[in-house]
Amino acid sequence: MPDKSVAIQHLALLDKLKKAGRFTNPRIEAAFREVPRHVFLPGVPVEKAYADEAVPIKTDENGLVVSSASQPTMMAIMFDQLNLQPGDNVLEIGTATGYNAALMRDMVGEEGRVTTIELDKDLALQARKNLQAALVSGVQVVEADGILGYAPRAAYDAIVVTAGIWDVPLTWKRQLKQEGRIVAPIWLNGIQVSARFDLQPDGTFLSTDNRPCAFVYLRGEAAGPDMRRRVGSTSLYLISDGTTKLDTVALHTLLSDDHEYCLLDSPLAEADLWYGFQLYLMLNEPPDMVFALFAVIEGQQAYGLEGRGLTLLAPASAVFLPYATSGQAHCYAGSDAFLELQALIDNWTALGHPDTKQLRVRLIPKNQGKPQVEVGKVYPRRDHYLHVWMETDE
Repeated sequence: MPDKSVAIQHLALLDKLKKAGRFTNPRIEAAFREVPRHVFLPGVPVEKAYADEAVPIKTDENGLVVSSASQPTMMAIMFDQLNLQPGDNVLEIGTATGYNAALMRDMVGEEGRVTTIELDKDLALQARKNLQAALVSGVQVVEADGILGYAPRAAYDAIVVTAGIWDVPLTWKRQLKQEGRIVAPIWLNGIQVSARFDLQPDGTFLSTDNRPCAFVYLRGEAAGPDMRRRVGSTSLYLISDGTTKLDTVALHTLLSDDHEYCLLDSPLAEADLWYGFQLYLMLNEPPDMVFALFAVIEGQQAYGLEGRGLTLLAPASAVFLPYATSGQAHCYAGSDAFLELQALIDNWTALGHPDTKQLRVRLIPKNQGKPQVEVGKVYPRRDHYLHVWMETDE
């Protein structure tokens, strides 16, 4: 018999997810109900195991998280995108604790198959132990680099990735059924979205279902460049394709100059920024400025900043807009960047606040040539050109 406190915590999580509308089909709810999360987090307090939050399980030598148990809400969102059916053959890149694989095993049923790949030997071993302790059979854990996929059990109806990717490796495409789909957190320009990529007849991947998210980077051969730049010796990090263009010494000097609080004409809620404006800003940054996300290490401050948010950096000024401070921005060394930010907010408002529902992401194989596009931006990746746009772009 399960411990009463465990059952209470488990039911509380289920109730929270259900009230938030995360159980979009009965198979998702049944899987979360059937598979106990705490068994996959040995040594973690039950309250934390059943909290709706990610749980770090491995860090690198610098203390940065390299693997975690995903937030249950985000898992449910990705399952909604994945739309697993009984009998599906599914491949997971990034086993971590094995909990995600166990949930998918429940959703595809006895006639389905789940294969999961883990780069780290110690995590793969622990995942096997967790699956055994949870009495989950039929999941094959493979210790390997995820870029290789797993050809012996291909072709797959679905591939799901539980780490932020820079590109979709061609090996995954070769192991996917023609009507298959890939759900993965993909890095755009600093922003990460969980995209559902459907293979198109012309060989491209198209995602019309994109949900903002935050995952650790994929490691191994398929890892992309590190887009994080630390400013000086402070706890401030910037995240963007454009960080390679930044002189962080000059930026430190600029941020050490005059600092004042500036108010937007109208306040923006965190959801407005997270689901809408930051995507619009990413696609419409002025050519002489740099858009980036910022993050200050939890519990610390830098240049009067804390937490997370977005920034627009001009040649001689900067504006930082935290997610959590509504309409109050931090302005440094002048108002040029702030005035441009306000103008972009006005444009976004005039377009009706486009958000993730209008976001489109397409991966074009490089052998098809760089696409000439009228809207959005094109970013070069390892095997593809990444075209990102909003349907309302003029």
